[in-house]
Amino acid sequence: MMGIIFKFIISLLFLLSCNSFTSTEAYDALDPNGNITIKWDIISWTPDGYVAVVTIYNFQAYRHIQTPGWTLGWTWAKKEIIWSMTGGQATDQGDCSRFKGNIPHCCKKTPTIVDLLPGTPYNQQIANCCKGGVLSSWVQDPTNAAGSFQLSVGSAGTSNKTVRVPKNFTLKAPGPGYTCGPAKVVRPTKFITADKRRATQALMTWNVTCTYSQFLAQKAPTCCVSLSAFYNDTIVPCPTCACGCQNNITQPGSCVEADSPYLASVVSGSGKNSYTPLVQCTSHMCPIRVHWHVKLNYKEYWRVKITVTNFNYRMNYSDWNLVIQHPNFSNLTQTFSFDYKSLTPYGDINDTAMLWGIKFYNDFLMQAGPLGNVQSEVLFQKDVTFTFDKGWAFPRRVYFNGDNCVMPPPDAYPWSPNASSQQHVSLLTLVMTFLSTLTFMFAYA
Repeated sequence: MMGIIFKFIISLLFLLSCNSFTSTEAYDALDPNGNITIKWDIISWTPDGYVAVVTIYNFQAYRHIQTPGWTLGWTWAKKEIIWSMTGGQATDQGDCSRFKGNIPHCCKKTPTIVDLLPGTPYNQQIANCCKGGVLSSWVQDPTNAAGSFQLSVGSAGTSNKTVRVPKNFTLKAPGPGYTCGPAKVVRPTKFITADKRRATQALMTWNVTCTYSQFLAQKAPTCCVSLSAFYNDTIVPCPTCACGCQNNITQPGSCVEADSPYLASVVSGSGKNSYTPLVQCTSHMCPIRVHWHVKLNYKEYWRVKITVTNFNYRMNYSDWNLVIQHPNFSNLTQTFSFDYKSLTPYGDINDTAMLWGIKFYNDFLMQAGPLGNVQSEVLFQKDVTFTFDKGWAFPRRVYFNGDNCVMPPPDAYPWSPNASSQQHVSLLTLVMTFLSTLTFMFAYA
């Protein structure tokens, strides 16, 4: 009897412990507080609803929203409609047949909103609108990390007590990956006039927080890392099948050979900036490869060359960025053709750097081909921890556009010729050699 009770208690504790675990898929150790916040400010009441300004803030340190831009959706709490919009538009008007004369902009229960394009007439713009849905990351360009639109809502509440917040917010930026929480009513936003002599505030404000998960965005990784060094002839490639495997038999067209005579027709017919990459046939099958080459060793400094290669025929990467973790970034001396900013996700520990292209020089990574790469060199000052032994000179972690890249296994790193670890012979090898020798001796004794 006691045994049955004991097993029951153990099973109950196991179930409780499983339920107590929380998902960490959206947690990014290098940007633990990164998120996209949607702020909904009601600025005036109307006879049948209100006028609101909706602002999307990208508070992510290094993950930006590239073309074709963000798409925002939600579900109305009651039977609200959108009378008009400025700085954005609903992609589908829906069924507005019950209205006579003045037809609303959108009557759908679940509207989908997109940004307007650059060059929109001024009478259809508001501040921070009309960027084609493109938002920079907070570190790279905070002045372009927000986008706004204004909408007039009808068939809605006309006071703080009767208005109902929308629910089921969704954000695509531009594809999947973001999960949005419920709208929460917060302290009304304050607005400062241009001369900073007067402050006004919203009549009501609610926030929605959306977090990113690489697991939700795509099933496979999108980038990988290869390594090399001047002191070793070995070039460590990206791990085989890091982002997928070549499978032109069961999945024709999964990749394209660089020297294929049909390459031009395949690329032109596929359409650029498609969510589904069309990559060059490689052993790793990744759209992006980051190569770290330890180039030179000086008395007090050492130099690294970083090359980013695009193997995707369907995508040009604008405003791309790299995040690299290495202990010697605390003594970074110079970057030669990339912009740089230090990230300190762990307080005072300065081992993480964000790198991106210089505006109008190499901030645009072309699609796969002869021009599909960008490169720079960085110079480090040696510190007390410096060594070429045991792979110390190679990065611990690499991100491209906010996605974690697949690293080679540590035992494959190029070893220094003087590293004692290169001379090590495994115990299993010694034992197997000894047993083989004994077997041979007894067999012919």
